[in-house]
Amino acid sequence: MPPFAPPVLRTGELVIAQTANTLLFLGPRLGLVSADESSRLAANQLQLTLSDFAAEGHDTHHPIASSLYYEDQKSEAKRRAVSFVTERMPKFLRYFERVLARNERGHGRHLVGAELSYADLSMAQVLWWLGYAFPNGLARIERELPHLRELRAHVASRPRVAAYLQSDRRLPFSEDDLFRHYPELDVENA
Repeated sequence: MPPFAPPVLRTGELVIAQTANTLLFLGPRLGLVSADESSRLAANQLQLTLSDFAAEGHDTHHPIASSLYYEDQKSEAKRRAVSFVTERMPKFLRYFERVLARNERGHGRHLVGAELSYADLSMAQVLWWLGYAFPNGLARIERELPHLRELRAHVASRPRVAAYLQSDRRLPFSEDDLFRHYPELDVENA
């Protein structure tokens, strides 16, 4: 079946699209999730939940239609952002905090199992994005999230990740990207 949109992975006869699906395929092959079915499905479930979370965050600045400019939907974006920052963002983050706290094998530093998984990498990226797009909203709840803070620090301290984060290969967040920072949407006193 043809892919809807990038990213697309082609390997041999396989054509794999959608980030979560690509990670489900690559994770065990790259040692970023255990090969057992339970771990693979748990990581995929978390990745799909992160995809939902990211979509909701993106939609704060495009609440009516992605085809419209932000400037054409500012008042609706403000309403959507209040809901996202005060309700949805805390709900998602508290869920991931609980997952980390309950994963005894991961000692509060891994979402699935005892080792780093692609779900951990994705979670750290989401936290970095939230720190860019909604610094006030994230700061308001971050003290309640010790396991997520530790996960983010743990991921950033991995030698190859740390090198990547400092390299020119990592594109900075910007207003031309999928996730943007509009100060008026980062609700300070909600």
